Formats: sequence, structure tokens, C-alpha cells
Amino acid sequence: MRLLPLPLGRSFNALWFGTGAANLGDGMALFVLPLLAIAAGASPGGVAAVTAALTLAWPVFGLHAGWVVDRVDRRTLLIGVNLARALALSGLTAGHLTGTLSLPPLLAVAVLLGVAETLADTALTSTIPVVVEPAGRNRANARIEATVNVTNQLAGPPLAGLLASLTLAVATGASAALYVLAVAGIAMMALRRPPAEARTSGGGGVVAGFRHMWRQPVVRTLTLFTAAMNIPWAVATALLVVYAVSPGPLGLTAAQYGLVLTAMAVGGLLAAAAVEPLRRRFGVTRLLIADAAGTVLLVAPVALGGPVWTVAAGAVIAGAGSSIWRILVATIRQNLSPPELLGRIYAASRVLSWGVIPAGAALAGVAAELWGLRAVFVLATGLAVLVLGVFVPYALRTDLSTAVDPEADPRPART
Repeated sequence: MRLLPLPLGRSFNALWFGTGAANLGDGMALFVLPLLAIAAGASPGGVAAVTAALTLAWPVFGLHAGWVVDRVDRRTLLIGVNLARALALSGLTAGHLTGTLSLPPLLAVAVLLGVAETLADTALTSTIPVVVEPAGRNRANARIEATVNVTNQLAGPPLAGLLASLTLAVATGASAALYVLAVAGIAMMALRRPPAEARTSGGGGVVAGFRHMWRQPVVRTLTLFTAAMNIPWAVATALLVVYAVSPGPLGLTAAQYGLVLTAMAVGGLLAAAAVEPLRRRFGVTRLLIADAAGTVLLVAPVALGGPVWTVAAGAVIAGAGSSIWRILVATIRQNLSPPELLGRIYAASRVLSWGVIPAGAALAGVAAELWGLRAVFVLATGLAVLVLGVFVPYALRTDLSTAVDPEADPRPART
């Protein structure tokens, strides 16, 4: 009986380091770009256009990103993507220093960063199975998830704000330097060559991953549940600030609301750090059911007009559950997908499950104008409860443990 887990290896450590550096650069860049738009004299609509351009790539380019990742060397792709991001941020830094920066190049860089994110994220999740054996993939995904939480959400924005207080050029320059540092880490990664049949069977075009995902019942069903749960998340993302920050009912300051979001990110970080012992103690099924319940807790306190501590507690629990869900579902998808299609399968899952977020947020805003804020959260809570009620029997009759850990004892599926 093995008491200590196997090490994940030098190649994973190189990928891990590169992911941390690149995501810290991401967190800083996403914070600074709207500030650069304001400094360049953009109107409120122009600032909003920069934010929209950053999120446009997944619904437009996501499936193509999967096709690209499956066709090229992933280490070379990650190096090229990070170098492109470094050059783009360096150009913005030079434009700001010389006083020539305007909205069009900012929009172009925002689109480039969005496309780069689709390629980098797809290549990352597709590379883990190449450098980590199946028994270690859940730990590898947990480390990546924790690192993204720390760098992208917790450290990136405040660090960018601190550097931007000196000058915006320092913040953009530091972000560019972090992308170069990511290149140095990824360059140390060695990828195992796939079998000859895998290298030659990656055809099928852009939609091959979507077709395979749809034919794989577990991956398809978990993707659809993710999409359904992302609708209440879209409502919270779009409208929680209106409810929480003064003159909203909770009357929080912007700084206090920021602490709520920070606590939510910390919940995700702690959950990612504890996912392996939690999985061994409670099992995959119970953890996924707990996350579905966490989605209810994200929106129910607002629907019920609860005090601030219930809203904050619900956000922390939801953040922890979301982190665990992403880790476990990523491992299941990696273990149940052929390596030559994994990039396209991940991209198809992401386009479908995340594509509902902008549409859900827009509809939530329209509904809030028509029926009021609380009514929208009541509807979101009803949907979250419905999803939980459908997911529980599915999870209980489906054996998900061996999809996460191939060495787990299989149990018969319950009817």
C-alpha cells in the first residue's frame, strides 16, 4: 500500500511554474486594460468595449482553439502564445509612455489577449495528461486550480493596482515580464511523444471534439450540468454588486464588497488545496452534489433578503464548491477523452458551459429592469434547486469515482 503520492515530475513542475507566471500576468493585465482605456480618453462605452473584447474569444474562437491545440506541439504553442502576450503588453507600455495610446490598439490587444487565453487554457488542460500519469491527474488539476486562484484572482489585481499607483506603464511592463518568465518555465517542459496512431488520427475538423463529447455520456452530461449551473452564476456575477454595494440593500462600500469577493476566492483556494483528502474521505459523488448545493447558496440569500453574513457565507461556499467541481470534472474529461481530441473536447465543453454566462448576465439585467432585483434572484434560486434535484439522482446512479481515480474500487451503477 502506497502511503505517499507519486511525484508529478519535472515536466509538470515546469508547466505549473509557467501557468503561475502567466496567470499572474493575466490578472494584472485584465485589471489594467480598462484603466489604460480611461487614461487614453475613452468614453464609458469605449471602456466597456475593451472589457467585452476580452471575453469575446471563447464563444467566437473557442472551437477553433481546440482544433489548433490538437494539431500543433503544445509546448511550442504555449511559448508562442506567451511571447505574443508579452509583445502586446510591451506595445501598450510604449504607447502609454509616449502618449500615443488610443482606443483602437487597446481593443486589438484585448482581442489578442482573449484569443491567447483560449489557446493557453485549452493547451494547459490538454497537456496535463501528457506529462502526468492517470493516478496523479487529480492532484495536478488541483495544483493548477489553486495556482490560478492565487495568481489570477487574489494576487494579480491588487498587485496591478499597487504598480498602477506609480504609473500604468509599470503595471503593463510587469505583466509583459511575467509572460516572458512563463516562457522560461514552459521551455523546461519535456512532452512524451504520443503513439503513432494518435499523432495521425487527429482529423475530423473543428467540430470533432464536440461530436465526441456529445457521444461520451458522462462528459456530455457533466458539461450540460455545468452550463445549467452557470446561469445562476451569471446572475450573481451581473447583479450581486447591485444588491451588495450602497445604495443597494446591504449598503456595503466598494472595499467591503471587494473583501466578499476575496473571501470567495480564498474559499476556492482552500478547496483546491484540500480536494484530494476530501475526495478520499467523502468520494467524488458527494463532493459534486455538495457543489450543486453550493450554487443554490450563492443566490438564495439574496432571494430571501438575508443579511450580509449569509450572502458572504454563501459566496464562500459556492466558491469552494466551484473550485472542486472544476478540478474533478477536468480529471474526468481528461481520463475519458482520447489524447488526440482532448483539446477540441475541452474547447467544446468550455464553449457550451461558459457560453451561457454572457447571455445569462444580459438577460438577468433586462429581467431586473422589468421585475426587480430580488425577483431575478428568486428565479435563479429556483433554477439552482431544480438543477440540484435533477443532478442528485444522476450522480447517485453513475459511478464517477473510477473516472477520477483509475485505481479506485469500482462499484455497480445504481438504478
